[in-house]
Amino acid sequence: MDAAVQPPALENPARMSRPVLVLASASPRRLELLRQVGIVPDRVDAAEIDENPRRGELPPALAKRLAAAKARAIADRHAGAYVLAADTVVACGRRSLPKPADAAEADRFLMLLSGRKHRVLGGVALVAPDGRLVERLVTTAVTFKRLSDAERAGYVRSGEWRGKAGGYAIQGLGALFVRSLAGSYSNVVGLPLFETAQMLRGTGYPIPLDTGTAP
Repeated sequence: MDAAVQPPALENPARMSRPVLVLASASPRRLELLRQVGIVPDRVDAAEIDENPRRGELPPALAKRLAAAKARAIADRHAGAYVLAADTVVACGRRSLPKPADAAEADRFLMLLSGRKHRVLGGVALVAPDGRLVERLVTTAVTFKRLSDAERAGYVRSGEWRGKAGGYAIQGLGALFVRSLAGSYSNVVGLPLFETAQMLRGTGYPIPLDTGTAP
C-alpha cells in the first residue's frame, strides 16, 4: 500500500442520494478499483496503525486484523457512515512479505517468489452506520516464472517495488513474472471487488448496477 496521505473530500455526484462512504486507505490503487465499478467514496481518511505482525501471527490472521483495525480506527471519526478498509499481505509459505525497506530487500523478495507459488491475502473490513463490522478474507494464488538475475535487477531498477507488499505490482511490470493466477485479480492489485461489493450490498449500501446508476 502507499504512504498515508489525507486527501480532501472526493466529489461524488450521487452523494445526496446515497449514504456516506469513507475509504480508510490512501492507496490510489484501491480508490481506482472502486471507481472502476462505479463506487465513489465520499471521503478518503487513511488509517495510521502499526502494521507489524505480532509474534507468531500467520499471514491470514495479519491481513484480517489489520483491515479490521483500520476500519474501526476511522469509524470512530465518521459516525453514521460506511467505513471501508483493506489490507494486502503477500505470503510465501508461512512468512509475510511486507513492503521492502530498500532495493536489497526487494531483490530478496523476488528471489523468494521466483519459480514458485505464493498467496496474496486480502483482508477487507466494513463498518456499517449501525456499528456492525463485516469482514472477509480473500486468497489469490499467484505463480511466478523462474526469474533470471537480469530480470530481478531490471525490476529493482524500475523502482516499481516501492510501497508494494511483497515487492511487486501485478498491474505493472510485475505482470511479466506471473505464469498463472487462481482467484481474484483485483485482490492482488489491492482490493477484491466482488467480495467488497457483496459486503456493501449486504449492509444496505446501494451498488450502481442495483440502482441503475452505473457509469
